This record gives sequence, structure tokens and C-alpha cells, in this order.
Amino acid sequence: MNFFLETFKVIGLLVYYLLESLVFLVVPRRKKNVSGEIVLITGAGNGVGRLLSLKFASLGATVVLWDINQEGLKETSRLARENGAVRVHCYICDCSKRQDVYRVADQVKKEVGDVSILVNNAGVVTGKRFIDSPDSLVEKTMEVNIMAHFWTYKAFLPAMIASNHGHLVSIASSAGLTGVNQLSDYCASKFAAVGFAESVDLEMRYLGKTGVKTTIVCPYIINTGMFDGCRAKWPSLLPTLEPEYVAEKIITAIRRDQEILLLPRSLYFLFALKNIVPVKVCALLAGYVGSLNMMDSFKGRAKKD
Repeated sequence: MNFFLETFKVIGLLVYYLLESLVFLVVPRRKKNVSGEIVLITGAGNGVGRLLSLKFASLGATVVLWDINQEGLKETSRLARENGAVRVHCYICDCSKRQDVYRVADQVKKEVGDVSILVNNAGVVTGKRFIDSPDSLVEKTMEVNIMAHFWTYKAFLPAMIASNHGHLVSIASSAGLTGVNQLSDYCASKFAAVGFAESVDLEMRYLGKTGVKTTIVCPYIINTGMFDGCRAKWPSLLPTLEPEYVAEKIITAIRRDQEILLLPRSLYFLFALKNIVPVKVCALLAGYVGSLNMMDSFKGRAKKD
């Protein structure tokens, strides 16, 4: 195809896709049925992972729960069954260990079947200035927050490609789209999670596997205990999010095949602005919205004895 024909084709599709997006702002996409799907959720023992498990269970999905916390898994499983889940499967898995991920993934495939919706939700945070962050915690952050995504994709994506059916969900963070003071390793891992998910999505499109969908979720602070002590400077602009609200928005995004979900909605404007203003303006705005000193009072989730 010559230059002019391809240019006209791209312009035509560009206009069509923009109009399509505008239409979907007014008329939401129809929600797909997830009943009968096999949904695997990492970090399902508490927080948003638990809530996603319960919501998928109530929609008739088979839920596969992964966590390192056995007690948390038992409680999530109990609640899921109360929510109407017919098939709930729990597995202790340390997502920071590649061989553990592969071993448990093989178990799942043998005992449950091919996973059709994969939710990489497990995450950890150090919460220290880079120079004060112990090497072991930096490594753990990268192993859980991004390396685990590589291994779960390797384990479950081939079956999705073979059937041209599946959904890859990455619970990243707003810290995966902009740097935050005292979150250097966390930001690095979440930037990587966003880039990895986008790259695999493009691979699926290139291969013509249009049935394999991707949803990347980038929320601000969620009130799960992970970022205890952190305070929003202007709660009306960037509120601390309630887990129930976040989980409901994620489920809706998955069922509508929404590629990117930012929470709260003000982030769409802030990140669009970030990409067009000078770096000094970004730093100024970071101070204004509170991301420079957000971590000063960080405590994190209390450790169990």
C-alpha cells in the first residue's frame, strides 16, 4: 500500500475510533458474561483481591485463589461460598518465586482447567527513600509486583492464545504512571507492570488474537492498610479510595473490555497534563497534589506476630 492510501486509511480509522470512544462515554459498552469463566486472582487473601474474588463468585465464575497467607485464603474462600460460588479453589503460592508460580500453575491446570481471566493483584511496598531501602526489600518488590506477572503470563497465556479467548488484568497503580517521592522501587515495579501489559496487548493485536483482552488498572491510594499513614493533601481532588468502590469499578472495566482504568477520574486529566507540560511544572504540580510528602507519615500494613 502506498504512502497516501495508508495515510488516508489511518486518518479514517482515527476519526472512527475517536467517535467510537465518544459514543461509549454516553452509551456504556454492554457487560460481558463471566459465568463459567475460570478466574485466577493473586493476592486473594485480603483487600481488593478478596473483594474481586467475591464479586466474580457472585457472577457465576469459577474462582482460583492464590496467596501466601493461608488464613486469609480460607476466609476469602468461606466468604466466596457464602456469595454463591459453586467452585472455589485455594492454593498457597509465593508469587515472588518463579518455580513456585510454575508448580502451582500446573496444579491449577490439572485440577481446575485453563484459566481464562488472570488477575495479577498481589503487591508489596517498601515505603522508604531509595538510599534507605534494603536490597532484600527492593528485590522482593520487583519479584512480587512485576516478575510474578511474567511467570503467570508464561503459565496461562498460551491456552488463551490457542483458544483466542481470555482476559489479562494488571492491578498496577497511579505510581506506575508518575514518580512518587519515597516510592522509587514501587514506582519502578508498577511502571514495568504497565509497560509489560501494554506490550503483550500489542503482541495479541499483531497476532490477530482479538479475543485476548487486556485491562490495566491504575488507582490512587486504596484504603486496604497497604498505605496506612499516607494522607491525601486535597481529598476532594485525590481521595483515598474505598476497596469496595475500586473492586466494583475493576469488575465493570473487565466486563466491558476496558483497556485502561484510572481511579479517581481526576487522574485522566492530571496524567494528560503531565505529558504536555515541562518537567518543572510537573514537579510543581506534584507538590501541589501532595505526592512529594505523601509518604512522610507512611506506616504500612501492620505485621502479624
